[in-house]
Amino acid sequence: MTDDMLRWTEAMRAGRYEAAWSLAERAMRSRDPATRDDPSRPYHQRWVWDGRSCDAKRVLVRCYHGLGDTIQFARYLPLLARRAASVTVEVQPSLIPLLATLPGNARLVPFDPAHPLPPAECDIEIGELDRALRTAPPAVQGPYLKAPRALLPHGTLGLCYGSGDWDPERSIPAPLLEPLCGLAPCITLVAEPTALPVHNPAGCPLDMDVTASLVAGCALVITVDTMIAHLAGALGVPTWLLLKAEPDWRWNPGARSTPWYPAMRLYVQPQPGDWQSVIDTVVRDLTARADLMMER
Repeated sequence: MTDDMLRWTEAMRAGRYEAAWSLAERAMRSRDPATRDDPSRPYHQRWVWDGRSCDAKRVLVRCYHGLGDTIQFARYLPLLARRAASVTVEVQPSLIPLLATLPGNARLVPFDPAHPLPPAECDIEIGELDRALRTAPPAVQGPYLKAPRALLPHGTLGLCYGSGDWDPERSIPAPLLEPLCGLAPCITLVAEPTALPVHNPAGCPLDMDVTASLVAGCALVITVDTMIAHLAGALGVPTWLLLKAEPDWRWNPGARSTPWYPAMRLYVQPQPGDWQSVIDTVVRDLTARADLMMER
């Protein structure tokens, strides 16, 4: 990680957003314009916004990263729609019904990597909307997405232990979560069968609408750093986020809360690989706060 990237991460975690945006602008000015949206690079490594204002422009928002990134920054789409002449969002197809619950008149188009939309007056990656709109996370905390609540046993915990293959250090061994299943009814939010004593041992369906409904029906979601964390946060469901010792840029390892999602609490490894201490703390807090399950 470069020095500028380290400074940007520190600024974002500390809530010094203007400083972070200035660093990002300096990095943008150093880029070769000829490399903008370079088709020879994977989508997640491309850059598309050249810094121009979105105001009164026909804006194309491209979602080139993960589902969690899209959900996290979708909070800015209603504000963008109020300021732009028009907004088209080229988004992962599975998220279209969920993002359709946002206010505003943004046009949602399924992203086809083989046939991306042509450029508009202003192209921007969704993760750059905070800087483009000069709007910090606390100004648009939400909840900002909606989903019908699944009918689950009262006080149900939603558990997610897997974060995907690209960063296995974010995942937690599923058996470590078993003590939680003795404290409340539980469901798994992972799309695979599990040996945990949950109400859906066959796993969570690989369907975003069903997953969102299950999350919305939970009294509390306990999850590693993956899309489920952003989905729960965007829906306003109380969420306990389990983080590795050096987490992603958006989480401050020295804090228990986050400006991105006011109903979220952070549980960070005290040292790399120590998930047992994290779970011990979660079990202690959950036992002490049995009343939490009575709130929803």
